[in-house]
Amino acid sequence: MKYESIAIAGPTASGKTSKAVAAAMAFDGEVISADSRQVYVGMDLGTGKDLEEYGDVAYHLIDVAPAGSKYNLHRYLRDFRQVYDDVLSRHRMPVVCGGSGMYLENALGGVRLPDVPENPELRASLEGKNLDQLTEILSAMKSLHNTTDVDTCKRAIRAIEIQQYYIDHPEEAREAERGEATSLNTLIVALDIPREERRSRITERLHRRLEAGMLDEVRRLLDSGIAPADLIYYGLEYKYLTLHLIGQLAYDEMFAALEMAIHQFAKRQMTWLRGMERRGFTLNWLPYNMPDAEFTDWLRSNLAE
Repeated sequence: MKYESIAIAGPTASGKTSKAVAAAMAFDGEVISADSRQVYVGMDLGTGKDLEEYGDVAYHLIDVAPAGSKYNLHRYLRDFRQVYDDVLSRHRMPVVCGGSGMYLENALGGVRLPDVPENPELRASLEGKNLDQLTEILSAMKSLHNTTDVDTCKRAIRAIEIQQYYIDHPEEAREAERGEATSLNTLIVALDIPREERRSRITERLHRRLEAGMLDEVRRLLDSGIAPADLIYYGLEYKYLTLHLIGQLAYDEMFAALEMAIHQFAKRQMTWLRGMERRGFTLNWLPYNMPDAEFTDWLRSNLAE
């Protein structure tokens, strides 16, 4: 085949999982998640794991870290490469699936990151600074392509810590640059969904997940001893549902703010995918609602070119 793997990308609610499963079933494959939150155990409805969709298809990098911990890009790229190479070694087709643009792009780009240790002195010097001040510091160190670096003070401090490490260790910084990496030989499909349909599906899915018990899921995580701040760190569903459960948002306020945040997140996902194209990746845009048989036929003809 022309390609050794397949990747399914797209914004939230575009049906990536079902298309990835269809691809894996058609090409004797296994799905490798590229989602920054599906790694956490017990965070199911809020992250949209939809495990029932996999059936007998093997999946990887889902439920690999305890909720409340801080899984990161370095750990993901290390784990991804181990899984990817293992799937290939068993003559199976890796099918990468996800909407976390930073994880997806770096994994497909073959980037390997050093394990950056904590810098207590730097952290102490940044303590007490607000998010705007931290963002200004980080923007002076690098271009802010990834806005999730500055979603919270904790994330911003960690991003500054990583960037300072690269400044102090230029030889390792070169390894973190995509220009020094060899991209994977992957056929990338991006699911194209009209904006209004995407928005409608997001709202319908949010109602469905709340009815399925997403609020109880967050309540269980809090009851298990995870601090509210740690759940808020994960953003989106876990941020707003936690704020509601600790009494800072009424239910209707929570729903409206969360719905808007997911719409904004989907827009950022699309922006990231378009950015990947500008950065040299070839994305093949296919309709999100293309029938599975037609979808796998398209894959078959393009994999064999």
